[in-house]
Formats: sequence, structure tokens, C-alpha cells
Amino acid sequence: MDIGSNNSYPSSVLSNFTENHFTFDGIECKSMEGLLQSFKFENENAQAITCGLVGIKAKRKGQKRNKYWQAQQTLWWKGKAYARNSEAYQELLDAAFTALYEQSEKFRKALASAGQNATFTHSIGHNQHKKTVLTTQEFCSRVQRLKDYGEIKRYNLKKFFT
Repeated sequence: MDIGSNNSYPSSVLSNFTENHFTFDGIECKSMEGLLQSFKFENENAQAITCGLVGIKAKRKGQKRNKYWQAQQTLWWKGKAYARNSEAYQELLDAAFTALYEQSEKFRKALASAGQNATFTHSIGHNQHKKTVLTTQEFCSRVQRLKDYGEIKRYNLKKFFT
């Protein structure tokens, strides 16, 4: 399934561009794209503003910081710097996607609607760590992990109640 905001349901809802409300580390986010773009800013106020953006508005705000973060290969969250290729940054991404999954029923329903055998692609994504805050592989593997987690959780609950 190719995830994209202009694709059909459920693919469109799984897109970072789609409005899916959640709170991450005490900051309200209107979309995953807003949160991801906020990592390009050192300033916490700019991060909070960016987290409140959805889709292309979030992307455009973050694009203004591309040369800066790419030159340093550093991203930020709430005053802490993260090397782009660090394990700590991967853990930050894991925490962000987990928050989205746990708090957005819309996202969880779309993920469940993808079906048990769904595999995810993202044809418009990028693959170079040095140029993007989230590669296609990083994105698709997290969505797959969340889908698998949801299936395991549902299976265990069914087993428990039958």
C-alpha cells in the first residue's frame, strides 16, 4: 500500500500530511508532518508553532531550515540536539510514532483497515538520511511495526476474552 495524502483511504490517513491530533512530550501536534518539521528548529517556540501545522504548510515552514540542519546533520527537540544518524534520534522517532498511534483513533482505524497482509511503501519519500528528517524506510518500518503491534494486541485481547 503506497502511503500518500492524495491516495485513497486508508493510505491517505496514514500520511504524515494528514491531520491527526496527538500530544508529544507535552506539545500539541496537529499532524506528524508538523512534528517532524519542528525538529529542524532549535527554538522551542518555533517548534510548538510548527507542531500546530498540517500538510504542505508544515513542510514549507520546515523547508526554510533545510540548509541549516542539513549542514550540521543535527535536529532538535525541546532544547536537546540530536545527531541525524544517532540511535537517540531513532528513539525520538519511535516515541513520536507511538504517541500518534496511541492517541489518534483515526490513525489506528486506518491502520487496521489496511488489512492483515498490508505492506507499506511511500513512493514520494526520500531515502537519504542527510537530506530528510524521515526516510522512506524509517517511515514505512514504523507504520508496519504499529500495524503489527495493533494486530498482536487485538489477537491477545480476543484470546483473553474467549
